[in-house]
Amino acid sequence: MAVLVTGGAGYIGSHMVLELLDAGEEVVVLDNLSTGFRWAVPQDAAFVAGDVGDQALVARVIEEHGIDSILHFAAKIVVPESVTDPLGYYFNNTVKTRALIETAVEKGIRNFVFSSTAAVYGNAEAPLLGEDMPLAPINPYGRSKLMSEWMLQDAHTAHGLRYAILRYFNVAGADPKGRSGQSTPQATHLIKVAAQAALGQRPHLDVFGTDYNTPDGTCVRDYIQVNDLARAHLVALRHLRDGGECAIMNCGYGHGASVLEVVDVVKRVSGVDFEVRLSPRRPGDPAQLVAKVDRIRRLGWQPQHDSLEEIVDQALRWEKALAGRKAA
Repeated sequence: MAVLVTGGAGYIGSHMVLELLDAGEEVVVLDNLSTGFRWAVPQDAAFVAGDVGDQALVARVIEEHGIDSILHFAAKIVVPESVTDPLGYYFNNTVKTRALIETAVEKGIRNFVFSSTAAVYGNAEAPLLGEDMPLAPINPYGRSKLMSEWMLQDAHTAHGLRYAILRYFNVAGADPKGRSGQSTPQATHLIKVAAQAALGQRPHLDVFGTDYNTPDGTCVRDYIQVNDLARAHLVALRHLRDGGECAIMNCGYGHGASVLEVVDVVKRVSGVDFEVRLSPRRPGDPAQLVAKVDRIRRLGWQPQHDSLEEIVDQALRWEKALAGRKAA
């Protein structure tokens, strides 16, 4: 049986494909390449160019490749963009996910692992965010993901589709072997943008908001290394395959770093004192998001890259590799 990875040519999806292949799985990638890259998909994975909302195509892929499980990463993920284009986010993240879930049910898919987000918690004021906390997303991105969570839960109740929902926090870093990384040119991930500033690929770094109720006034986030995150999805998939209960689990490290702390680490690791500009808050940004991670750890997941310095070093090395790719 094979695993279908939607969005497998993107940042997190491509690392998931590597993790599955390393584990001996047969992998099929479905990606419309709107933000992903064909070169990011390893040769050992089958690739299908297409959209998760194309139900006839998805049904054909499931049948032709003997798919038994779906790992769904395809989504729009930029919070400020979701505020200015909410209907686009609801269409891409929610309507298309509904179509994918329907096709999965019709084709008898057993296991569905969904890429969700800490944005479903909104501005929850707690040192650590647990999965049972009230959910109150404050931006369309978070709402679009929460609606997809609800659909999965209802599909399980009505049709028996078994799911694992992984709410992850701020993903960063790159594959330590240099096989993949964050490659989107206009990505908004802080560590990537700071790495680009350190390497002279951006003239400066903007810090959005310095008046939050945090120790230094800037947003605090729980940064999880991308391979550790991919491994958490593999752990969740194996849990479902072994007959485990449907689950909702946070993915993070349980501790956070502020924007200014991240900037300091990037400057120290790179050895470059790049320009930082303090700017007003962006709409839709919560002050603090740090994960309570007891559930995923109980399944046997243990992080291997819980070091902000290591994550930053990976990001810097990947940006240098990307620059070399463009120059070649």
